[in-house]
Amino acid sequence: MPVLRSLSRMVRQALLSSLVATTALVGSGLGLPASVRAAAPGASPSAAQLQALENALNGSDAAALRAQLSTGPGVDPGLLERRWTTLRQQFANARWHLSPGAPDRDGQPTVNLRVTATRMQGSVSFQLVADQLLVLHSDGRVINGETLLKEQSILRSGDAALPVSLLIPDVVLTGQRYDVDVIFDEPLDGALAAGGLLALTPQQVAAMESPSLDLAALGGGGLFKTVQAPYTPGSQTWAVLLVHPKGVITATKRVRVVADKALLKP
Repeated sequence: MPVLRSLSRMVRQALLSSLVATTALVGSGLGLPASVRAAAPGASPSAAQLQALENALNGSDAAALRAQLSTGPGVDPGLLERRWTTLRQQFANARWHLSPGAPDRDGQPTVNLRVTATRMQGSVSFQLVADQLLVLHSDGRVINGETLLKEQSILRSGDAALPVSLLIPDVVLTGQRYDVDVIFDEPLDGALAAGGLLALTPQQVAAMESPSLDLAALGGGGLFKTVQAPYTPGSQTWAVLLVHPKGVITATKRVRVVADKALLKP
């Protein structure tokens, strides 16, 4: 399929940008098992602290960002700064938004982080939306602990902004078989589409590598796969690629893998 070969370089760059965006506030926790990435005990950050962090992420001064953070479980200010800088190079107009989330299963306050951005690469436009659900901790002055609960990103190319649904669980049991489905929300109406799915290694994610995905023609309205979770607690990160005549969609999703059924509850 010549059109797929011609898209390969653009797609690899798009996937890299997507991964960078979703790891923008993960710090040293990136690539570690989710079950061991627990933040140190401490207070939740105040509304003023969250606003200051959002302002720093949306600013251009790396020192201002570092001033909001201190090294701790799940937080590496130097690594975060490097990822933040890389994302700003990929998407100069990236915007971060922090907002309070619902308490987690232990009653701890959570924070929703959303990154949105657009970019032109030649004549092709890209639109990025990346989301994380976090538990943050503070010593009263700076953010010094983080636990990542949920993470996904969707990067679209083209002017049509094809709507898709990412039907992948946030958390599964060790050894569990589960579905990884990415569905076009609108009928294909005879259009030819192709897709690919890849489990990223922690090393690929940590290094922000741009992996190659093998594409195959899709027989339905999306990509439908049944996969198996590892037999040890941790996480799986999936990279999904859909190619449609109206554009390319790249998605990443991190799935927490736990051994205790009680941890399946939100």
